[in-house]
Amino acid sequence: MSNVNVEVKKNPNENTISFVRRFQKRVQESGILPRVRSIRYSDRPLSSLKTKRAKLKKLGNLAKYELAKKMGKVIERKKGRR
Repeated sequence: MSNVNVEVKKNPNENTISFVRRFQKRVQESGILPRVRSIRYSDRPLSSLKTKRAKLKKLGNLAKYELAKKMGKVIERKKGRR
């Protein structure tokens, strides 16, 4: 993504409202806002090391749960209404 700067200078006889309108028009024409909005919430994929660590942590917690269940330390909920 290349950075695009929008530069607008105020004319001597121009009021502030028309200056802001001209600036907004330039920003719209440059296409900066749609590009920024499209990448705003996109997440990059997790690295392989991070996914591996998460899987190992999940397996470790599952093993701990199974051991606690065998020892009778886990109280299982009844299925149905809570």
